Amino acid sequence: MSTAKATPGIDARHRRTCPGPRPDGKCCAASYQAHVFDKRTGKRIRKTFATRTAAKLWRADAARALRTGELSGERAPTLTDAVDQWLVALRSGQVCNRSGDPYKPSAIRGYEQTLRLRVLPHLGHHRLGEIQPRDVQALTDRLVKDGWSPATIDAALTPLRALYRRAVARGEARHNPTLRIEKPAVRPKTKHVASPAQAALLLHALEGADRALWAVTFYAGLRRGELIGLRWEDVDLATGIIRVQRGWDMVEAIEVAPKSRRGRRTVPVAATLRDHLDQHRLDTGGEHRVFASPNWVASANGRARARWETRGLPALTLHEGRHTFASLIIAAGVNAKALSTYMGHATIAVTYDLYGHLFPGSEAQAAGLLDTYLAREAGGSTVAQTVAQRAKTPC
Repeated sequence: MSTAKATPGIDARHRRTCPGPRPDGKCCAASYQAHVFDKRTGKRIRKTFATRTAAKLWRADAARALRTGELSGERAPTLTDAVDQWLVALRSGQVCNRSGDPYKPSAIRGYEQTLRLRVLPHLGHHRLGEIQPRDVQALTDRLVKDGWSPATIDAALTPLRALYRRAVARGEARHNPTLRIEKPAVRPKTKHVASPAQAALLLHALEGADRALWAVTFYAGLRRGELIGLRWEDVDLATGIIRVQRGWDMVEAIEVAPKSRRGRRTVPVAATLRDHLDQHRLDTGGEHRVFASPNWVASANGRARARWETRGLPALTLHEGRHTFASLIIAAGVNAKALSTYMGHATIAVTYDLYGHLFPGSEAQAAGLLDTYLAREAGGSTVAQTVAQRAKTPC
C-alpha cells in the first residue's frame, strides 16, 4: 500500500486486487473519498476524487457550506419527485399564486401537462438542487430546435420558475436556475374584432338563445366560463348591470372563482344588450342559469360559425367577442381604468398590454394637451402647435 500520510476525513480507496506498494511507494491507482458530518441531520456526506488534493479542497468547501447552511446531509428529491409534491400542494390550496389566491384547476392541469411533456423527460432525473442554469438553457434550446412556438416554450418554463421560487424560499434549493434564460420572445397574435355594424349583422344572423349569448359576449365581454356560471340573479336589468360572480371548469364540471381576484366585477348593460336579455328571459322563463348548459355554451363557436359562413359573414370565437367588447368600449371613449375593471383583468398593465394600441391619441393630440397645460401653469404659449400628419396609406 501507499506510504503517504493519512489525512483526517479522507480515505484512500484501493482496488481489491491491489498488489501492495512497489519500490517507489505506490500501488494501484487509488481514489480518495472525502467525507464531512452534518450534525443537523446526523448524516455523513461523502464524495470520491481521483487525487488527494481535490478531495482536501472539496472537504474544506463542504465544511464551510455546512456551517452556512448551503449544504445538507438531507438527500434532495429528484425534480420529478419535487414536481409531484408541488402539484399536490397546489391542488390542496397550500400553495397560492403571486396574487395570494389558490391556483385554478385549469392552471394546475396546464402546469402538470407541460411539465410532464416538455420538462421532466429531460431534467426529471436530476436532483432538485443540482440543476444549473446551463441545464435549463439546454432544455430551452432543445425546444427551439424541435420547432416549438415561443408561447409553448414560455409555458414550459413558467411552472418550473414557480416551483423553484418556492424551493429557494423554503431552503430546498440554493438558487433558481430558471432566471436569465435566453428564450424567443412571445409575440401577441392579431386580435380579430367586429365593428359596431358587423356585430349587429352577426347577431342578426343568429336566433334565440345563441343571439343572447353572443350579445353578452359582444357588449359585456364575459369569458366562456363566466357565461356558463351566469345566473339570472346576477343580471339586474332595472339598474343596468351584470354581476360577474363565478366561472366554470369544463373538465371537473364545477363552479370556480373568476380567473383573477378582480374577476368578480360589475359590468354595465347597454340598452342594446338589455333588449336581447329581456327577450331571452321571456323565451326561457328566467330561471336559475341564464344559458342552458355548460356543453351548450362550449359548442357555441361551432353553431355560430356554421350560420355565419353560410351568410358570407366573418366567423369569430367567443373570446374574440370579448376582444370586440374591449374595442367597442374604447372607441366609445371609456378610460383604461374602467375598461380594466369591466374586463376583470388582474392589473391595468394587462389591459394596456392587450389593448393599449386601440386607445385614441397621437403626437398632435399629445402636443396640444401639453401646450394647454404649460399655458395654464407656466404662462407659456396659449396657441397649441399644429403638427402636420401624413395621411396613412395602405401597405
